[in-house]
Amino acid sequence: MSDETKEFWDGRTVMVTGGAGFLGSHLVEELAARSDSVNIFVPRSDEYDLREKSDIKRAFVDSNANTVIHLAATVGGIGANKENPGRYFYDNAIMGIELMEQARQHGVDKFTILGTICAYPKHTPVPFSEDDLFDGYPEETNAPYGIAKKALLTQSRAYRKQWDFNSIYLLPVNLYGPRDDFDLESSHVIPAIIRKCIEARENDEHSITAWGTGDPTREFLYVKDAAEGILAATEQYNSSDPVNLGSGEEISIRDLVETIVAETGFDGTVEWDTSKPDGQPRRRLDTSRAKERFDWVASTKFRDGLRKTIEWYKTHKDEIHE
Repeated sequence: MSDETKEFWDGRTVMVTGGAGFLGSHLVEELAARSDSVNIFVPRSDEYDLREKSDIKRAFVDSNANTVIHLAATVGGIGANKENPGRYFYDNAIMGIELMEQARQHGVDKFTILGTICAYPKHTPVPFSEDDLFDGYPEETNAPYGIAKKALLTQSRAYRKQWDFNSIYLLPVNLYGPRDDFDLESSHVIPAIIRKCIEARENDEHSITAWGTGDPTREFLYVKDAAEGILAATEQYNSSDPVNLGSGEEISIRDLVETIVAETGFDGTVEWDTSKPDGQPRRRLDTSRAKERFDWVASTKFRDGLRKTIEWYKTHKDEIHE
């Protein structure tokens, strides 16, 4: 860690929304390791409802934060998005818009926004370039969530232009890693398939079911790499131009499932439920801007990250499912 990194965080009070969640817990750990004198404030949902202006105001009064990293989101996989379009739009839009406004009023000097690649148009040319973000409508099942998050980019640009408010907007690709959501009702594809394979092994079942055709492609980013990228951007980047965070590697859902099957030792068959939606056809990001603007590249190889995720789940599954 450089002296400049430590100096940036020394004495800061950082509000990390969603800091108790999957990505947030890793980011808070990494942030604490960067400075002995950084103050970290995590507004827990049972104390502060970030959809309510009064609670957001109270969070700023209680924390006196001068830096905000906004990770909190109401989010889930394809099924959860399909069942909750109104909730996902409202929660994410109102939370981000009001939080940024209150941060401006309280004199916050750096505001980092986590967007989503669900904001990209359905048929964005691959690899996804930040310049293509507004060139079409998102994939339908993710559109309400994606558009709610994309509104915060417009807000960031508007606030910088009118009030010189220093906010940045990052677009992480699909995350995975230890502490992910393994609830089959809300989880994304990697934790869902890991859980299905391990439970099938334990229960001597001979098949698992995967959604869709297996043809779409996705890109995945190990959660610790994402945390490091977010902190590097917060330290070094000062523009409202959006920036992708990803590994730059593309894998089909079919190949992904087969890899998880092999890594978990499940020796049964995979049945593809083609009545379920595939989601966006392809996903891979152009990650060159992150390298150019704040010298960040992902460092964890996919198979290594996958093994760490599987081992974490094996160790913690009993307490997770109590």
